[in-house]
Amino acid sequence: MTRDSVMLHDRAGASAAAPPDGVTRVSLAELVAARVEARRLRLHLGGPVLAQRNGGHLSRRRGPGVEYDESRVYVPGDDPRTMDWRVTARAAAPHVKVYREERERPVWLFVDQGPAMHFGTRSAFKSVIAARTAALLGWAAVAHGDRVGGLVWDGSRRHWQPSAGRERGLLPLLRSLAGGPAASPSAAAPAPDGAGFSTALQSAPGRVRPGSLVFLLSDFTSTAVADDAWLAHLSEHSEVMLIFVYDPIEANAPPAGRWPVCDAGGRRLLLDLSGHGRRALYESRFVQHRQRLQDLARRRRAHWLMLATVDAPGPALRRVFGGSSGP
Repeated sequence: MTRDSVMLHDRAGASAAAPPDGVTRVSLAELVAARVEARRLRLHLGGPVLAQRNGGHLSRRRGPGVEYDESRVYVPGDDPRTMDWRVTARAAAPHVKVYREERERPVWLFVDQGPAMHFGTRSAFKSVIAARTAALLGWAAVAHGDRVGGLVWDGSRRHWQPSAGRERGLLPLLRSLAGGPAASPSAAAPAPDGAGFSTALQSAPGRVRPGSLVFLLSDFTSTAVADDAWLAHLSEHSEVMLIFVYDPIEANAPPAGRWPVCDAGGRRLLLDLSGHGRRALYESRFVQHRQRLQDLARRRRAHWLMLATVDAPGPALRRVFGGSSGP
């Protein structure tokens, strides 16, 4: 690692209007092209699960993800809990309700694109990795016939997109991730002063229908772990996965020395790791942050995935969800 690699954030701040380069910004064309790779993904989880559930895979449906179809005459072996008492009384013969699975499952992508995500020392910014990952998940959902909706938080505004079938729900999200305008004037709303990603998600439980599949993509630096009522509501009736995006330099301190860096506001700062024990303290903060998030995921029965900026999102997702590795 060189001092230049640590300065990646500073170089990118030189021009906010710079064209997408795949490192500091991602283009809409790239996010749309992810549709091809997403065909190799199955949204069926087989990776690390911190939740204490029956089995180790993501269920195809959770909560009331089925709807009433018809009633029929009871036969021995039918579940008594499905008895249709109204039809039974009217027909003077026991009947049970028959349900069918909904063809479309809502998939929600909540993506943090706030100031802390616009940082990276290897390959690409955390914001770019999060956008690419969200695009793959979104296109995989579309390929499976699921509805897609979500939120993109850029640090000052929340860009909400109601769930919709086919590309109607996903494309507006991809435009927001690529820095384009919100789907509609009502889709973008200012966040409260000093709001973080968790604050932007406060209204999420009221929008997410039970039985949904919810992905949260962030470094969670602005997430108040102690105030996680919104996550409790989300995970009560839906499958939730936390995707923790981080840069290697956040986990492993650079060599001892004084390193010039730049914060999200463009201010030049100095990271002093020359003193005794400072590198160990630096790395311990990351470990503590990661552990708090893992504890949060376990407590709220959420799935968990760590994704570094040096990781290619496609192979990383296939290791968790399964899917083909060929073209």
